[in-house]
Order: sequence, then C-alpha cells, then structure tokens
Amino acid sequence: MNKLKYIAVIAFLSGFGTQYSYAQLKEEKLVLDRKREPEVKRIEKKKTSVQQEKNYPPESKANEVVKYDITDVPPVSDFKTSEIQAEDISPKFDFEKQNNYFQIGYGNYAKFLADANISGKVNDNVEVGADIHYLSTNGLKKEYDWSSKQTQLSAGIFLNAYTEQGKFNIDANFASDKYNYYGIYAFNPDSNIDLEQRVNRFKINGFYDHYSNEYLNNVRVKSSILSDYFDSKETHAEVLANFSKHDLDIYTDIKMNADLGAGLETVNTKFGILDKNQSDLFNFNLGPKLTFYKGNSYLSIGSDFSFFNQKHQSLILEQEKNSKFYWFPKAELQIAATEDFKFYGGVEGGLKLNSYNQLLDENPYMISDLYLKPTETKYRFYIGIKGDVDQTLKYDIHAGFSKQNDILFFQNNSVIDATVTNNRKAYDFANTFGAIYDNGTVSEVKASVQVFPLENLAIDGELHFAKYKLDHLNEVYYKPLVQSSFGAKYSMLAKKLNLGFKGIFVTDRTANSFEISENTTNMPASYDIKENDNQKVGGYVDLNLSAEYKIHKNFSIFVLGNNLLNTKYQTFYGYKVLGAQVLGGVKISF
Repeated sequence: MNKLKYIAVIAFLSGFGTQYSYAQLKEEKLVLDRKREPEVKRIEKKKTSVQQEKNYPPESKANEVVKYDITDVPPVSDFKTSEIQAEDISPKFDFEKQNNYFQIGYGNYAKFLADANISGKVNDNVEVGADIHYLSTNGLKKEYDWSSKQTQLSAGIFLNAYTEQGKFNIDANFASDKYNYYGIYAFNPDSNIDLEQRVNRFKINGFYDHYSNEYLNNVRVKSSILSDYFDSKETHAEVLANFSKHDLDIYTDIKMNADLGAGLETVNTKFGILDKNQSDLFNFNLGPKLTFYKGNSYLSIGSDFSFFNQKHQSLILEQEKNSKFYWFPKAELQIAATEDFKFYGGVEGGLKLNSYNQLLDENPYMISDLYLKPTETKYRFYIGIKGDVDQTLKYDIHAGFSKQNDILFFQNNSVIDATVTNNRKAYDFANTFGAIYDNGTVSEVKASVQVFPLENLAIDGELHFAKYKLDHLNEVYYKPLVQSSFGAKYSMLAKKLNLGFKGIFVTDRTANSFEISENTTNMPASYDIKENDNQKVGGYVDLNLSAEYKIHKNFSIFVLGNNLLNTKYQTFYGYKVLGAQVLGGVKISF
C-alpha cells in the first residue's frame, strides 16, 4: 500500500510541476502533518507543536522553556475569499491517520469547493506530498447590481526529511485570488462596470531544526513574490537563525540556557499606479538571551538590537533615505507553583516591517499604491497566569501595556478623480483603503482556554480586549474594543460522526466614510465631497456548524453551515459578507 501511495505521489507531483510552476507556503507554521482543517484558536505548547516522530524532540530539547502561543484566527464568514475558506472544511479529528483525500462540495451563493491532499513516504526518512484547493462564489447578487464574484486557487508541495542530526522541511505554494472592489456605497454605477482585482503569490519556506542545542538550534528561511492586476510587485525575504548552548550547570539544580538569535529581513515594494510609491525596507537584528531555570520556573534576560534602513520614493516625493539603530528590552520571569498554575510577566519590544502582502491578508481591498513603513513597539509590559490542569484544561490569561510608534490603521479612500466621468477606474469609487499611521499606547487583556472534558470532545474559547490611545488621530479605525470566539469539536457513533461549532463575536468599529454629490455649476462637472470621520461599522455575531459522517472507512459526506444568523454584516465599510451559507459534499479518504 505504501508503494502505491508513493507512486501516486510521484505522479501527482509530476502533473503538478507542469501545470503549476509556482507554489505558496504556509506563512508561519511549516507543514509537518499536512492536514487541511479550519484555523481554530488554541493554546499550543511550542516544544510539542511538532509531531513526536523519530524521537523528536530529543532529550536535549526537552528542557527548553515552554511557551504558550495563541494562534490567530480570521473572521469566519468574511466575504474575502481566503476568509470564507477558514471554515469551509469540516473539522478533522486525529482518530484516524488518513491524510490522503479528495473532497468536493456545493452550496448556495453558487459556492463551489474542491480540495485534495496526497502524501507518502519515499523511504523511512523522507516524506513528500501535495495539495490543491479551489473555492469560488457568485457573491451577493441581490445586494449589489455589479459583480461581487470571488475565486481562490492554491496549490502546494512539501517535503519532510529526517536525518541523524535534525529535521528538515521545505514547503512551496502558489495562490491566485480573483475578486472585485464591490463595496461601493457613495455611487450607483452601471451593473457592467469592471471592478476586478487579481493577486498572485508565490512562496517558498524552509526550516531546519537541529536535534542537539550545541551551538545551532534551528534555521528558518522565508521568501515570497507578489504581483497584482494593477502592476504592483513585491518581494520579501527573511532568514532567521538561532544559536544556543543549553543545560549549563550554574548552581546545584539551577541551569542556564544561552541563546543568540540573528535575523535578516528585506521587503521591496513597487506600485504601478497613481503616485507609484516604491519602498525598500531592510532590517538586521541580533537577540542575545540568557535563561536561568529550575524545573518549570525561569528568569530570562536579553535584548534585541536592530539596524534598520529604508528608502522611499514616488512621483510626488524625491527619494528619502533613513537609517536607524534600535535597542529593545527583553526579559521574562515565570514562577511555576505547580503545572496547574504558573505566574509570568515580562517586557519586550521589536520592529515589524509592514508589507503589501501582509496588509492584503488583513484587508484585500487595499489600494495598489501605499506608503509603507515599519511599526515600532518601544516596549510592552505584560503579566499573566497560565496552566495545564490534568491535561483536561489549558488556560492563559494576561494583560499588557505597550508604547508603539507608527501603528498602522486602515482608512477609507475618497474618489481620486473628482470630475464626473463614465470612465472611472475600478479602485476610484471610494471603495478602497489606504494606510495611515500614528503613535500611541495600547492596553490589552487576552484570555484563552481549552477544555477536554471527554475523550471525544474539545472546547476552546478566546477573549481579546484592546484599548488604543493615539497622539494625533481622533478615532481608532477598524479596531474593535472586544472580540471573542468559542468553538467545539465532538465525535460520536464510534467516531463515525464528527461535529464542529464556531462562534465569533466582534463589537462595533469606527471608520471614516464619504458623501459624494454631483456639482454641475462648474464645468467640467465635478463632485462635492464631504467626509464623516466617525462612521460606525456595526458589530456582529457569526455562528458556524459543520458535520461529517463516515459511511465507509474511505467515504464520507459532509455539510457546512456558515453565518447561520444570516446577518450581512460588514467587515469593512461598504463590504457586506455572505449571508447564511449551507454547503454539502462528499469526501474520499485513503
């Protein structure tokens, strides 16, 4: 059977290589166990985030400081295609290891889904695989006279290799998103207007984890290329290397870990319309750190040193050059009374390079001409508690306060050409967004919990409160005060029936908007424009259900329900999401 799988993998990859010359890779988590499942917020232990294969991690890695990370999750029913996708596959339970599958489904809004994954072992130490994903919808035909269709296609390949010294992973993926700037609220244009935007992305990531922490810990490489319909181009490259010397005896049962992180990141962005902004961002950072630990308690002391260089120019600005050296504090104390209760607190800071790629992930309706600069977190103090109670309850509750410079916010754009014309560009209906920056402070509280009351039941929830105080802007755009989520996965009937639930709650947000009226007293005719800088974008509750029933060990049927309260809320002003969606389909596993 393994030989058959291997032959199928090679055939699939050969066809894939000729049909798709590009591929894209998961941004943060490299594929170690290739299964497509919805992004569910959970608390994960860093040292166990990799499958325990090939005695991984070895004894020398077992003493690394345990970190709890809360994974990000996008809104479920956001009309952006990639976020529609977030819940379009029924939850996967780890009761069976059938990672190879093909599934297809169809629902209202002409929502069509096709998804396939295949993987196999070349030998005991090498695994290869590939997957492909397609999702499309006809959009909101009853809400908008013009097109709101969206299509997403992604395809990827991966390789996992185990050696005597470490584990190596490489993953490549190509993604193509085609959608429309359909969120027009200030005009009533013809139904046949062209509002199309297309974004293509090609990513390759590599990761090597050295089993022994003798000097080399791990190395990560990221690279990406982006292009869009309006001639925007962006390249991104990042290399991160962690060097370490662990388990040094200091005093009786107190030990020390010495770590040095070195990173290099560059972002080059060129826009092809309007002011044709061009940005070159470069950052080199070093992060030395000493950690003194006894059992699960530890004190970590370190710093981050960053050398940043920026070049920027446009049709209206001469070339600007800026170089600066940054120092950021980094320290953390954890006191572990028991495994059930751990108190921790610390301070951190850093420099984040903002890219067009990253902004499109958050808001696909950005205009293809932006002034990009980094966001600096001068310092962030935090304090919290976390624990793992008998492997049935995991929790993490913490509060933080940070001082940040050049915090990025989304701002609704007005019309670019104020004259009355029937030849308006797709992005010139007050239907796109720009980036604005301000300095300020952020106070936040986060709480995350996972509960496993039964062997076949998993429950998770998260709450996030964030309060901004800005130096210049009167309003905080598109940042909700409170957002929370709740989810559950349950299996029954001897694990033949898998059920999933996801609920999301987001409070009101503030935006700006424009009232546009035609003024015919001047020739040529033009528009009078009035801005409202306190436009409310309503909060929402989004409920989602999924079910999968295994008729045969190789054949299942599934049904998915998204936004079941049928509220066509807006994630960004003017952009309504799909209402209640029901999609059903079949899956073949092997």
